[in-house]
Amino acid sequence: MDYLTGEWTVERTLVDLGAGRSGSFRGTAVFGAAGDGRVSHTEEGELRWDGGTPGRAGRTLVLLPGADGTCEVMFADGRFFHDLDLRTGGWAVCHPCAADRYEGAFAVVSRDEWQVRWRTTGPAKDHLQRTVYRRGPAAGA
Repeated sequence: MDYLTGEWTVERTLVDLGAGRSGSFRGTAVFGAAGDGRVSHTEEGELRWDGGTPGRAGRTLVLLPGADGTCEVMFADGRFFHDLDLRTGGWAVCHPCAADRYEGAFAVVSRDEWQVRWRTTGPAKDHLQRTVYRRGPAAGA
């Protein structure tokens, strides 16, 4: 949790393969104490789909740290999302969501950068996401 704690810039590319469109999200992520040993992961920024009007977007996740340096990642409403273990610098997860399947890969690039890739497949979604987190506040965010 010490590695994640603080403020990060977020740059996310989004590809909706089913609709043939792409977009981006740029903003900030803050990891901080949420009480009862929990860590809040809050993102805020601007979402833009190609050819569309930009809009504000965000999300909040909650991390439940384990004693061994791992954690469970929960949705804001308390539902389990996935486990996370960055101790070796990389982690792969799978999250079933109704009939869709989210496959994620996490990679620590350096002390000040980490990345996440999601591939979502199923009857409702055919998406790719790549997110780069860099330590420090975003300029103009």
